[in-house]
Amino acid sequence: MGLQKKSAGWWVLLALEKAADGYIRFEDVMFNTHYYYDGSGWEYPLNKSSLSIAIKRLREKGYIKEEKINSGEIILKLTDEGRTQILFSDVETDQWDGKWRVVIFDIPEQKRLIRDLFRRNLKKWGFKHFQKSVWISKKNITDKLFAYIKDLGVEKWVWVFESDKYGPSDKI
Repeated sequence: MGLQKKSAGWWVLLALEKAADGYIRFEDVMFNTHYYYDGSGWEYPLNKSSLSIAIKRLREKGYIKEEKINSGEIILKLTDEGRTQILFSDVETDQWDGKWRVVIFDIPEQKRLIRDLFRRNLKKWGFKHFQKSVWISKKNITDKLFAYIKDLGVEKWVWVFESDKYGPSDKI
């Protein structure tokens, strides 16, 4: 399923997501034995063996891809699926803040593949199908959801609401 936080794979995805130019040289990941830092004060030592295994698994899952550039160097790049994985990796651990998130979308038929991907990911992230193109969740991922919607380029067809009230209008 998802990646375990603070695993070698987690750090590779996080480093790629934070990389200014969108890629990391394979050589830097494997041979510059330094610590990756997550901003919380916790450092994780990465060794070559665990990195090699993590990179192989990330590639197999489609989260990263390797490319050879003109100089012959190999670079690692984050795929859209990898970006989604790291963006929503803490969804399962968030506690409910008392607010409901409602997503309503009307993505056109010409963008069916994106619409289907969006729908699958809503389900994967714990949203429940309420009505056609209406999904609801207790998970506090609104900011991440907005970023994902922007990445997909579907902002004009998707609406996201947060509310601490729910039920028939005469009961609220």
